[in-house]
Amino acid sequence: MAEIKNYTLNFGPQHPAAHGVLRLVLELDGEVIQRADPHIGLLHRGTEKLAEQKTYLQSVPYMDRLDYVSMMCNEHAYVMAIEKLLGVEVPLRAQYIRVMFDEITRILNHLMWLGAHALDVGAMGPFLYCFRDREDLFDCYEAVSGARMHAAYYRPGGVYRDLPDAMPQHRPSIIRSAKAIGKLNENRQGSLLDFIEDFTRRFPTYVDEYETLLTDNRIWKQRTVGIGVVSPEDAKAMGFTGAMLRGSGVAWDLRKHQPYEVYDLMDFDIPVGTNGDCYDRYLVRVEELRQSNRIIKQCVEWLRNNPGPVMTDNRKVAPPGRVDMKTNMESLIHHFKLFTEGFHVPPGEAYSAVEHPKGEFGIYLISDGANKPYRMKLRAPDYAHLQSLDEMARGHMIADAVTIIGTQDIVFGSIDR
Repeated sequence: MAEIKNYTLNFGPQHPAAHGVLRLVLELDGEVIQRADPHIGLLHRGTEKLAEQKTYLQSVPYMDRLDYVSMMCNEHAYVMAIEKLLGVEVPLRAQYIRVMFDEITRILNHLMWLGAHALDVGAMGPFLYCFRDREDLFDCYEAVSGARMHAAYYRPGGVYRDLPDAMPQHRPSIIRSAKAIGKLNENRQGSLLDFIEDFTRRFPTYVDEYETLLTDNRIWKQRTVGIGVVSPEDAKAMGFTGAMLRGSGVAWDLRKHQPYEVYDLMDFDIPVGTNGDCYDRYLVRVEELRQSNRIIKQCVEWLRNNPGPVMTDNRKVAPPGRVDMKTNMESLIHHFKLFTEGFHVPPGEAYSAVEHPKGEFGIYLISDGANKPYRMKLRAPDYAHLQSLDEMARGHMIADAVTIIGTQDIVFGSIDR
């Protein structure tokens, strides 16, 4: 008899289901996974090192490019760490705007995850539905910052500017008639807040559509129920956070347990799973879509009724107003110094974490009193999740490895950083 031994398979790094540049070395016995060894570092951009060469303000756009599906949440942790070191107070209106955009970002992230995860497992439909709805939220990003993805909208001390009073409109083109454009522009006649409010009214029916396609779908359940089961004890031991931890039945959410900004004033629930499998994590994230929608509604209502400043009045941190800068020499000098030299941060260290769509995203900053960080360390949630891949995939089939990578919701910008 010929001796049968395990053989090794390279999964990725160009595989469409590897969600970025994951090279997964699988040791197989037939089609059963004996060992899964993730190799990372193929997207390494040295963000932590680059931050040491840039002023605090210049590093804000680098944050967007970390987890490039949850742009503003990355910025949020970074600016909060700077504010901790500076001891700067953020105006209340800016806090509400940040919370609203954090939740818009959470929906953006989960829609990307849901569409891609379903596509990996073999369902084409949800991908098209999810991307249809992401477009509206990208329009909100574009309205406040001018960029559809890498917004650089949060700033130490507040946000870049207040919410605009008008929404960008679609224009007639060769492809679409004036009548079709008129229909597209129906909900864009008012301000950004009107547009977001209209979206929050429509969104629950969209979530129902995704659920109709997947939740009771026989094939979806066969591919996800009982796959990649993680017990609550194991989830905590492996450093899980976010939906990965809540899917295993642990009700831990930084927005409730360590509230930041105005989350303690918000009314929302924490969805929790019971079995810790891929199906439970799917249900948790779908419910998070609904809860984020609830939070956005509350923010819109408050922002409508409470105008005010969106940036700190500490001129050592915030630039002078545009009119001031163009009419006053001192303001012009101040503006120039702030954007060339940056502000100096008192010596010290600070750790700041947010409930990112993927889990706890933390920034650890050390300042030596200069205008650049002495050291910056990122705590990416999906980096901690990825190391559990071997544990979760062992004994499953190759096809299940794809489901497990999908359920972990990994993005390599922040893993390789």
